[in-house]
Amino acid sequence: MKDIREELKKRILIIDGAMGTMIQRHRLAEADYRGERFKDWSSDLKGNNDLLSITQPEIIIDIHKQYLDAGADIIETNTFSSTAIAMADYNMQSLAYELNVAAVKCAKAAVARSGKDAWVAGAIGPMNKTLSLSPDVNNPGFRSVSFDEVMEAYYEQISGLSDSGADLLLIETIFDTLNAKAAIFAIKKYFRDTGKTPLPIMISGTITDASGRTLSGQTVEAFYTSIAHAHPLSVGLNCALGAKEMRTHIVELSGICQCYVSAYPNAGLPNAMGEYDEEPNQTAHFLEDWAKEGYVNIVGGCCGTTPDHIRHIAESVKNIRPRELPIVEKEIA
Repeated sequence: MKDIREELKKRILIIDGAMGTMIQRHRLAEADYRGERFKDWSSDLKGNNDLLSITQPEIIIDIHKQYLDAGADIIETNTFSSTAIAMADYNMQSLAYELNVAAVKCAKAAVARSGKDAWVAGAIGPMNKTLSLSPDVNNPGFRSVSFDEVMEAYYEQISGLSDSGADLLLIETIFDTLNAKAAIFAIKKYFRDTGKTPLPIMISGTITDASGRTLSGQTVEAFYTSIAHAHPLSVGLNCALGAKEMRTHIVELSGICQCYVSAYPNAGLPNAMGEYDEEPNQTAHFLEDWAKEGYVNIVGGCCGTTPDHIRHIAESVKNIRPRELPIVEKEIA
């Protein structure tokens, strides 16, 4: 396995596209999600995409391999919701650790089948409960979960990802930075507790609308300042926006970020049916422009993107030099 930091100095790396978009193409029924093991489970399981790493591993492996064949250097595990807190929706809290282990195994199997030298990023999603916002409009101070509960759920997820061989940890689609800080704390605590060599951390936030802020109210600069203490490998943006709408925020982030910059936007904005219409060559054109301007180090796609999108993106940026890290002057004591 090559050193990802050395590779990032040489070229723009490609991260994969949407997992959910590709799963939807299979038109899976309730029975497909359940498999034999969970055929009598008390809750409906259709839509629990993370569970497919256990019940339909060949589907997940194939999706990963399609992205690898399209040019992805980094593939994300199918673990966006693999925490005890998120899995409570399906009464599957007890499966959180196992889901992460199974997902890494699927990703590793795809890398082996592809014959590529690629990195597996353990995907750590934002959770369905937030620390900064109240779920009760009549009680702004109410929180349905505590910082310690969120941290402990992330700790379990990180244990599963690390124990099974993930190469990177990716805290992504962050709309509440306090949740992300709980994940960062959990990562630091896990490696301190175990004595293992820490894995590189990738962090990716989500600007939710034209205001240029996260859902919890932070600007791009405030978001970066809030998580810079983690000394991440990369900081970037993903989801919510298409590349056209994301551009100004990536430009801003590139100007202040002292680490590598990642960007994996949606395939445009959703249409009236909630589907994404932006063609692969269109998405690739936007990211090629960002690359030429020297704004990015890692590019790929989020909602609505497919292996075709990733193939076009990879082809468009392959001969473009990556953004150079800024030279940070050390203060003289």
